[in-house]
Amino acid sequence: MKRSEQLAVMCTLVERDVIEHKAKTANASVSEFLRTLGLKGQVDTRKKVLPKEVLQGIASLNHIAANVNQIAKKRNSFDELNAMERAELQWLVGQIKQFVNNFKNYFE
Repeated sequence: MKRSEQLAVMCTLVERDVIEHKAKTANASVSEFLRTLGLKGQVDTRKKVLPKEVLQGIASLNHIAANVNQIAKKRNSFDELNAMERAELQWLVGQIKQFVNNFKNYFE
């Protein structure tokens, strides 16, 4: 929803610095920080970190993407894939499917 109303707040320079610091700590803009504080009475200041398993999955996907990119470059230069490269490509496809399933299961 687009927010169209503006609300001004008067404060001292020190108060402004404190508010800006707290907003930064909460990983939010000053506007978002004050709006959440006003509406909910508190702001979740915990850092939102992806679970270790998700980060590992992303690293695996990056590795797979690099391998697929190498294969694509070879194909784009009209080189034929040998049996080993075709097998690796099939394995990479399987790894991607497994990652997607694990990702879905993690968030269910």
